[in-house]
Amino acid sequence: MLTVSPWRFHPDVGAWTVLALVALAYGYSVGRHGGATRRQIASAVGAFVLALVALSWPLAELAAHTSLTALVVQRVLLLLAVPPLALAAVPAPLMARLTRPAALDWTLRRCSRPTVAVVVVTLVAVATLTTPAVEAEGSSGWARAGLDLVLLAAGVVLWAPVSPQLPATDRPSALGRAGYLIVQSVVPSFLAIVWIFARHPLYPHFAAGPRIFHVSPLLDQQLAGFVAKFVTIAVLWGVAFVGLAKAQHALSQGQDPDPLLWSDVERHLERAERRARRRAWLPPRADDHWTGLNDGVDPDRQHRREDRA
Repeated sequence: MLTVSPWRFHPDVGAWTVLALVALAYGYSVGRHGGATRRQIASAVGAFVLALVALSWPLAELAAHTSLTALVVQRVLLLLAVPPLALAAVPAPLMARLTRPAALDWTLRRCSRPTVAVVVVTLVAVATLTTPAVEAEGSSGWARAGLDLVLLAAGVVLWAPVSPQLPATDRPSALGRAGYLIVQSVVPSFLAIVWIFARHPLYPHFAAGPRIFHVSPLLDQQLAGFVAKFVTIAVLWGVAFVGLAKAQHALSQGQDPDPLLWSDVERHLERAERRARRRAWLPPRADDHWTGLNDGVDPDRQHRREDRA
């Protein structure tokens, strides 16, 4: 429990160091792989600034020790704001290079399926808001860093089904993406309803901590519920309707709203090459005596052809 003023300055050296290293790595990688557009650089700056706000004083300290509302604001930034800006900041050649490893490509492709994304984000949202997780975040810097990384990864999963930056993912149609975002705004945030209508504070960690502006723990919990629910709906529904409007405009202009990009073609070719290499290294099956079996050729017919020859 925090015994000093919640507004006392606390230098988050670890977070600053990590963010500085990420910014340097981004600048080096972009310079080495073809540069970035102004929009991509603006997205990178936005992601960096919002991550700095979420992971530094005063928001990080308030979220860890004092206020559930502050924790919700921090989570909104880490889930809904930083990941899409970070994805939009990466140029296509660099993104293709970063996601080329087979394990990462497989994971991103599976997580880009809407059902999988909803399940993953819901599990992370609920697990990181259990009482033990909140208490661990307030008592251990390492636990706090680990939970922040988990939330950022869940944010990438949340935006994967609608992000055109990830090559060759199984993205649904514009209408499907809008429906997915609406579902994603409702299912993972069901805890917000519990917070709003609870009759007593649900987190002893915050109830025993200092007060901000003389706000009681119960009122702080109710404010957290309203913030979590309405901000999530505003962001995800806004993106959904903008996406539908863009798709409708493209169709009215006789254009494909979801064109196939070269990065998608290249990734499909890489996957086909990996499958071919795996088949080459796999041992033959016990009943696979003829190569024609792999090509859909009847082995008895192939045998008769060889006898006639």
